Amino acid sequence: MTRPSACRCALPLLIFVSAAALRGAVLPASTELEIRLKTRVASNASRPDDPVEAVLIRPVVVGGEIAVPAGVTLRGRVKEALAISKPDQRAVLGIEFFELGGVKVEARVTAVDNARETVDETGRIIGILASETIAARLNQGVERVAEKYGKLGGVLQAVTAAVFKEPEPEIIYEPGVEMKLALVKAVDWKGEAAAQPPVDPVSPEEEIYALVNSQPWQTTTEGRQPIPSDITNLMFLGSQEQLSKAFEAAGWSTAAALDASSGLETVRAVVESRGYKEAPMSILLLEGKKPDLVFQKQNNTFAMRHHLRIWRRPGEFQGRAIWVCAATHDIGIEFSPEQRTFIHKIDSQIDRERAKVVSDLLFAGSVQALSLVERPEVPQLSQNATGDNLETDGRMAVLLLK
Repeated sequence: MTRPSACRCALPLLIFVSAAALRGAVLPASTELEIRLKTRVASNASRPDDPVEAVLIRPVVVGGEIAVPAGVTLRGRVKEALAISKPDQRAVLGIEFFELGGVKVEARVTAVDNARETVDETGRIIGILASETIAARLNQGVERVAEKYGKLGGVLQAVTAAVFKEPEPEIIYEPGVEMKLALVKAVDWKGEAAAQPPVDPVSPEEEIYALVNSQPWQTTTEGRQPIPSDITNLMFLGSQEQLSKAFEAAGWSTAAALDASSGLETVRAVVESRGYKEAPMSILLLEGKKPDLVFQKQNNTFAMRHHLRIWRRPGEFQGRAIWVCAATHDIGIEFSPEQRTFIHKIDSQIDRERAKVVSDLLFAGSVQALSLVERPEVPQLSQNATGDNLETDGRMAVLLLK
């Protein structure tokens, strides 16, 4: 029987970095650009024509080859900034980008990563309505109690005010917030290629294939009757210090321990419609072991986040520690009566989160070598412990860290 190729180049999937980009490529209309803001923008502080700067964080691929490399600068301006002036009003923020690496473009915002806001068809970012938040509904309920029971309502109002803050309905994006743009018109790209070193495959190929396929591929929940959950989809080769530095450079945060204090802060974040960058994660086990490291990337809502768990595995590869990771993207939240806590819903296409992690670490300059390894035994369709579908090609990305 013929063994599948151990390591396969997957440019469209993982967007590998190459030493050189195409010159003179035509970028079609609707081409997607993934960017990271370098400028703070806010509906209550920015003004029309304020300059905005960003950086391309994932290469643009045309015809299976890199047309625009990551690291290219984008320039734009604030087109509209509408602050809230009355309770039933939504904040609005409009940003347009007109230059990509010195080349004139016309690009509009299509999505803001892990944001509570929405983006309309014209690219305007639309804020939340304060009256629709959980905090507002809670206050409305307490007010009804106060009207009916007087002193009891007053006590509840005092307790609520002490525990929860009023939600901030303005749109405020600090440097580091990530967005997706779409080109409005085709662009004849003749920009300068950013200097990026090539990333070679991890070798030797046969040893990497054997190492990857000797690892457990599915996590389980804690408890007397463990439930199968997330699938492992990344492997890191390097020290714990290299891992921590890599994710810090890529803008990821560690997670707080799951305890009473972090649980209360989680509830506050949900009620106040805000982010909690150190939010705890539920515990998943790999061969009965808790994660050694956890990282996440949020924006301004606890409901959405990129997050992953990492386990130290036995042995070494060429003198380097072996780490296996399960990464998923939280895209929503709901309350579970059975677990008596909030649980996240994830993007079922978990290969997208694998690509996100790889792209972030590549952009941070933390990857020395990279391979995508076949795992014939991993099912392409399964479910996690909360019933979300997991759809994958089954392969594992292996990153040799700098």
